[in-house]
Amino acid sequence: MEAVQKRRAFFVNHLDAARYPWVASGHAHAGMAAPLLVSGEVVGAITFLKSASGSGFDDDALAKVTILAAQLGTALEALRLNQLSREERRRASILVEVATALHSLPDTAAVMESIADRLRVLLHSPAVLVFVQQEKSFQLQAVSTETPKLALAIRSRFQQNDLRSSLEIATRAVAAGERITVSIDGASHFGEDSPPGVLIAAPFRTSRSHGAILVYPRLASPFTQEDKTLVSALSGFGAVAIANAELYGMARAQAHELHEILEISFELGSAGKLDEFMQTSVVRAASFLGFKRCFIGLLEDVEFHIRWGVENGVARPVDIPLYDGVATRALKKKNVFFTEDASKTSGANLEFVNSLQIRQLLAVPLLGSNGDVLGMFGVLDRIEAGPINEEDVRRARALAAQVAIALELTRNLHQSEEHRRRAEALVTIALELNTVLHLPEFMRNFALRAAGLLGGRSVALSLFQTPESQTVLMCGASEVEDKSLLRRFSQALTPALPRYPTDVAFAPAGDILGPALASVLGWKDCTLVRLAGSSGELVGVLCLADRGAAPSAEDHQLLRAIAGHASIALENACLFTRMQQANRHWMEVFDAIGDFIVVHDEQHNILRVNRSLADFVGIEPDQLRIDEHVTFPSDPPACVGITWKAGAGRHPALSPLRISQQLSSSESDSKSSRFQNETV
Repeated sequence: MEAVQKRRAFFVNHLDAARYPWVASGHAHAGMAAPLLVSGEVVGAITFLKSASGSGFDDDALAKVTILAAQLGTALEALRLNQLSREERRRASILVEVATALHSLPDTAAVMESIADRLRVLLHSPAVLVFVQQEKSFQLQAVSTETPKLALAIRSRFQQNDLRSSLEIATRAVAAGERITVSIDGASHFGEDSPPGVLIAAPFRTSRSHGAILVYPRLASPFTQEDKTLVSALSGFGAVAIANAELYGMARAQAHELHEILEISFELGSAGKLDEFMQTSVVRAASFLGFKRCFIGLLEDVEFHIRWGVENGVARPVDIPLYDGVATRALKKKNVFFTEDASKTSGANLEFVNSLQIRQLLAVPLLGSNGDVLGMFGVLDRIEAGPINEEDVRRARALAAQVAIALELTRNLHQSEEHRRRAEALVTIALELNTVLHLPEFMRNFALRAAGLLGGRSVALSLFQTPESQTVLMCGASEVEDKSLLRRFSQALTPALPRYPTDVAFAPAGDILGPALASVLGWKDCTLVRLAGSSGELVGVLCLADRGAAPSAEDHQLLRAIAGHASIALENACLFTRMQQANRHWMEVFDAIGDFIVVHDEQHNILRVNRSLADFVGIEPDQLRIDEHVTFPSDPPACVGITWKAGAGRHPALSPLRISQQLSSSESDSKSSRFQNETV
C-alpha cells in the first residue's frame, strides 16, 4: 500500500510485525514493493518477501524490481490496448454489418424492424420495441422477439392499450433526449415472458419523426456499460438510416406524385371542351388526393357555384350555389380552408352541411395567371381514416394550380371558339340579311339567326315603323301563324317597353308579357333587345325566350352589335318594301289611264307603254322591247310620248313630247309606223 501511495519502489529489511501484521503471519523478515503504473495510473503493486533470518534487500535489488515493475506495466498497457482494440473492432464490425444491412432497406418500417432485430441478436435480449410518435401519441412501429408468439402478444397488448408502462418509459426517454435505464419487475410489461432487470431506452430523432428504442433485460446477465453504449450508438446510427429512408420515401412519393400530376395535366390538356375537362378533373383529383368526393366551383359575379362533382368515381355536372360563409370568405381571400367536422365549424350553414352529409372538408382557391380567383377546388372525407394533414393541403394546392392553369387555358380556348363562332355568325347574318329585302322573309331569317347565335328556345321580332305592327313568332324552327296570338303578343309587348328602357333587358316572362300569355307561350324568362333606327327612333324589339340566365357582358356587346346591324338592315328592308309598294301603285295608276302613253329614252327606244296602248296593239305591256317596231291598224291613234331623259342633275328628268306619225312600207309591204319625236 505504501508503494502505491508513494508511487515508487522501496524495501524494509526489518519488518515491524505491529505495522505489517499480514507479513508476520508469513514469518517474513524483509520486504520490497514496487507500484505498477499503466499510462501514468497506478493499477497495482509487486511485493517480494524474505523469511530467512539475516537476509534482506539492497539498492541493487530495488533497481531491478523497479525495472521489472515498469516492464510489467508496459505489458499490461499493451494487453489493455489490445483488448480495447478488439472491442472497438467488434463494435465497428457490428456497425458495418448493420450499415450494410440497412443500406438496402429504403422503407422506414423495414429499417426499424432491422434495427430491432440486430439489437436483440447482439445483446441476447428477449424483446426489442421501437416506438414512433405520430401526431400526439406513440405508435408501436417495430417488434423483435425470440418467438413469434411473444411478438403477437405484444402487438395485441398494444392494441388493447395494455403497454402503458412501455409507453411511459418511451415518453420519458424522448423527453430526456438521452439514453436512460429503468429497473422493471418484468411482469408488468409482458407477464411471465418478461424477466426483471434493467431496461435500456434510447431516443432517436429525425427531421420528420422521433421515437425511442426499448431493449428489455436478458435473463443470463445484466447489461454492461459497453452494451448500453452499443445501444446508444446503434440508435444514433438507426436514426440516420431512418432519416435517409424517410427522405427516400418522400422523394419516391414526390416523384410518384409528380408523375400523377403530369398524367393529370396531359389528360386535362387533351379535354377540348370545358364540361369534359371539368369532369375529368374531379375524377382524377379525388383519386389522387385519396378522398371520397370532389367538386369544382366557379366564381360567378360574387358567388361561388359548384358546377361539377364526383362521388364514388362517377362525375356529373351540378348546379349548387354556395352562400357566403366562413369557407367562401377564406377562399375569396386566396386562403385554404379545411375542417375536420363541418357541422361544428363556427358560422357554417348547418342545413346545407346536413343535406350534403359533409364531415371533412378541404377547399383550395383556383387562381388565374393574374392572381384573380377563378373558382374553388374541394374534397370531402378522406378514404383512409385520419385527420386532414399538411401533406393533404400541399398536394391539394399543387393539383389546384394545375387545374387552374388548364381551366384558364380551356376557358380562353372556349371563349376564343365562341368569339370565332359569333364572328362567323355575324358575317353570315350580314351576308344573308343584306341579300334579303323582302320584309317578311327578312324578319323570319333574322329571328332564327339571332336565336341560334344567342341561345333561346323561342324568339319573336316585332316592328313598329310599318303601317301596322308586324310580329314574327318562332318556336324552334316553326313559325306561329295564329294571328290572334300574334296580336295578343304585340298588345302585351307595347306597354311593357317603357318599363325596360335599356338597350338589353332580362326579366321573367310573366313580368313582361303577363302571366296568362307567358303561360300560353310556355316562356319562363325573356331577353328584350331594342332595335333603334339611324335617327334613334325605335324600329322594333327582338325577344329571346328561355335563355336560362341574364346576358353576360360579352353577350351585351354581341346583342348591341346584332341590334345595330339589324336596325340598318330593317330600315333598308322597310324602305325597299315602301318603294315596291309605291312602284306598284304607280303602275296601277299608269295602266288605269285611258289615253295611249309611251315611255321611251332619248334614243327613242321604248321603255314601257300603258295597258290601253298595249291592248290596242294586241300584246302584253312587258312584251314590248327596246327599239321594237310596232304594227298599227290602218287608222293609227293619237299618242302621247314621254322621254326618260337624263338631266344635268343627279336624277333623270322627264320631258313631254309631241308625236307625229310617218307611214312607211316594210320589206313585207305591211303598214307599220315608227314613232318620231319632236320636243314640245
